[in-house]
Amino acid sequence: MGVVERQLALAAVALLAGAIALTATAHTHAAHHTSRLAAPLPAAVGSYSALVGAAGPETVGHRTACGATLGVGTLGVAHPTLPCGTLLYLTFGKRRVLTEVVDRGPYGPGRQFDVTTALARLLGLGGVQTVTWSYARVG
Repeated sequence: MGVVERQLALAAVALLAGAIALTATAHTHAAHHTSRLAAPLPAAVGSYSALVGAAGPETVGHRTACGATLGVGTLGVAHPTLPCGTLLYLTFGKRRVLTEVVDRGPYGPGRQFDVTTALARLLGLGGVQTVTWSYARVG
């Protein structure tokens, strides 16, 4: 076997090893993601009503008081006093979503919460509406 053939054979083995490693890594990530999705959701505690409105698309790219940058798909709420990261369920109509406090607010008058545009879309919320919310018990 010549030098060129040997280098090609080694390159093929390295490529095959890389493909196997990527497959194993993807499988591990998929299994981890699936196990997270299969984990039971936290229990809801309490039941409250609140006036809620969407913060609006102009908030995309905005750095929040909680230290995050809002993206197009960010699911979260702004609240004046609940700690950042507090998990909440918001229910509107037949849709219930587990979300978290990601910012201070609300920015609109009379509202108890502002929700991100993505969360408003997921809930089917248009304009300012009354929603039911509860804390999500963690631990």
